[in-house]
Amino acid sequence: MTDETTGPGPTPADPPATPSPSSDAAPHAQPAADQAVDAGMPDWEKRFRAPRIGLPEWAEHAPDRSLFVSNATGTFELYAWDRATGTQRQATDRPNGTTDGTLTPDGAWIWWFSDTDGDEFGVWMRQPFTGGPDEPAAPGLAPSYPGGLALGRDGTAVIGRSTDDEGSTLHVVRPGAAPVEIYRHRESASVGDLSHDGALIAIEHTEHGDAMHSAIRVVRPDGSTVAELDDTHGGTEELGLSVMGFAPVDGDSRLLVGHQRRGRWEPMIWDPLTGVETALEIDLPGDVGADWYPDGSALLIEHEYQARSELWRYALDGSAAAGALSRVETPAGTVSGATARPDGTVEFLWSSAAQPPEVRSTSGAVVLDPPGMKAPGSVPVTDVWVDGPGGRIHALVQQPAGDGPFPTVFDIHGGPTWHDSDAFASSPAAWVDHGFAVVRVNYRGSTGYGRAWTDALKHRVGLIELEDIAAVREWAVTSGLADPARLVLAGGSWGGYLTLLGLGTQPDAWAVGLAAVPVADYVTAYHDEMEALKAMDRTLLGGTPEEVPERFAASSPLTYVDAVRAPVYISAGVNDPRCPIRQVENYVRRLAERGHPHEVYRYDAGHGSLVVEERIKQVRLELDFARRYLMDGEAGEIE
Repeated sequence: MTDETTGPGPTPADPPATPSPSSDAAPHAQPAADQAVDAGMPDWEKRFRAPRIGLPEWAEHAPDRSLFVSNATGTFELYAWDRATGTQRQATDRPNGTTDGTLTPDGAWIWWFSDTDGDEFGVWMRQPFTGGPDEPAAPGLAPSYPGGLALGRDGTAVIGRSTDDEGSTLHVVRPGAAPVEIYRHRESASVGDLSHDGALIAIEHTEHGDAMHSAIRVVRPDGSTVAELDDTHGGTEELGLSVMGFAPVDGDSRLLVGHQRRGRWEPMIWDPLTGVETALEIDLPGDVGADWYPDGSALLIEHEYQARSELWRYALDGSAAAGALSRVETPAGTVSGATARPDGTVEFLWSSAAQPPEVRSTSGAVVLDPPGMKAPGSVPVTDVWVDGPGGRIHALVQQPAGDGPFPTVFDIHGGPTWHDSDAFASSPAAWVDHGFAVVRVNYRGSTGYGRAWTDALKHRVGLIELEDIAAVREWAVTSGLADPARLVLAGGSWGGYLTLLGLGTQPDAWAVGLAAVPVADYVTAYHDEMEALKAMDRTLLGGTPEEVPERFAASSPLTYVDAVRAPVYISAGVNDPRCPIRQVENYVRRLAERGHPHEVYRYDAGHGSLVVEERIKQVRLELDFARRYLMDGEAGEIE
């Protein structure tokens, strides 16, 4: 499930937002009728319905042309924004929403991915930036799962695809010509980037069979290999690489690469033409990401540490301050994306658990300020560190006013290679509004705490994460925060999987379980899911269900379904390619055969929903289910 600060999040049924690009402009007035509606709406719903905007992307050679995601119509869609004139228009309009899009370097076209009702299987479409009909962007390419996209200045596109039959393929598409396949492999691979002059293509691949640790190959547009960069070595201590982007300068073949050679993610520069690797001395704890400044003279550093993030500028050779780090000022909290503009300013999407997201600039301006209702804030998070079986576990806690112990929701993040952070999220805030404490655990497998922590869950998948959750649960009870008789295990995607697995393997610990789009029957999920996820499961578990049946059985919630004691609520998208519906139905059937208390909500979308009213409905159903079983009939109506 995507976190609201980086992707899908709640929104109102207002007209498309037409915000001012400057915080100096007068705020938009809200009609009196809308104000009256807002006054009677509970805060938790306002957080979902309030207009929200993602970080604008801008065209490399037309920086006044931008593309952003907004929920202004009640569904997340793409919007075109001409900064020179201030005009905006809604570019996509589909029942289940659209968030995957980009601009061509000249700003002339919007490319967007068209799937069917959230199934993530489809084709790239395009439309003129100024408006006009959609058309296939790459005629001749059959529908597939997306595998990356890079667009060149001359109209060339490099398109990554994957299907169950073909595996991963990459195609070069030139204007007026048929697509040309330049790469094919059964294991997962994706487009990394296209060099500024269009002469080099970077590919991330996992031909070695470890889907958690990619290698990089640079090829020419005809598919011939230029150079390889591979830290996997085929051993047990494999290291990953990631493509961060070619230098944005003509004739410059330098590639910014993320590596794990010192036990964490950090950047280096590699020139595939000369083979020269340039280490960057960035003395910051935690994970470090980077992107180029538009003239290639510096890097914009994104630093993640202990569930918070910050920005820095790193000067490169050729400047008087080469190798120097200088702070890019941002408030305490989480930066969910950032981009350096041609004038040297930096725009970033920022939030904290207490304050809703804003698109800000180092110029001091709020870049986009949508009209209409504003999202209420929530309570801040408290950091907790708990000793666990694999080391110190970091958890984030929010609690309502008053003294504990409280009914407590353990809200488990998805991924598993993701982490909870001090960022605004409407669902945890809704639980706090209704009197629950919320605990979020960055278990082993989470990012942001070093490579060893992320890689720790191989072969005992699910069980390792639950050991860490159990340690934090013990702390929550003994500290007086949590009422041991009213503990809720909840989560979406991988968090939904851990919820069902935890209900079966820790049956005495939990009073209610709430699982959204979960893995419920691991073997069936493996056979039905998209090919890229099959590769990830083979990496995590060491093989296929036929090769390591005991590991799949040990990690499958279905194995423990008869031990479940807590009432179970499950929501699932009928078009979900990641956690397909058939394996959910297998688990539900076993609950029904036992006569075990459970409810299932099926909705017409994929791995989550981009429709605000659907998101609100799902949270309301979860609140109602938990309060019914925990509050002894005193729950009352959800407000």
